[in-house]
Amino acid sequence: VAEGAGEEILGRAVEVDKGGNRKLPELGKWLKDEIGTFFDKRGKPTTVKYIDPSYMIRSVPANASDAIYTALLAQNAVHGAMAGYTAFSVGMANNRLVYIPISSLVKNSPRIMDPMGRTWERVLSVTGQPNTAVKIDSTSAAISTRTII
Repeated sequence: VAEGAGEEILGRAVEVDKGGNRKLPELGKWLKDEIGTFFDKRGKPTTVKYIDPSYMIRSVPANASDAIYTALLAQNAVHGAMAGYTAFSVGMANNRLVYIPISSLVKNSPRIMDPMGRTWERVLSVTGQPNTAVKIDSTSAAISTRTII
């Protein structure tokens, strides 16, 4: 579940953290409880595990390459904004930093990621996260093997 999702359901938080940022509602825990309640009402035993990945993602220290790359992205984002561009993102294409319109980024963007695919394996490799995806035998499984992102 994406960070910040669920404000329509759980309401907008009024609490702020030490940095002054609004605390986001805990949709993951709420969703876990709702799924458990749904199956309990139907008399079906279930076990739902909720793992907050934020501590795993933020626990990987940045290396020198990360620092240089993020500095370049940030500098170019500021240059684009100062030049009057809006609704864009900065990215690397053909070894050059480019401005990419947000509309182009999301137009054909897949909303799913294969947890057994190469892209997810690359994410795990770079961030050093453990692979928590469970391989499901697609011949006997009735649930999807795709993760919504």
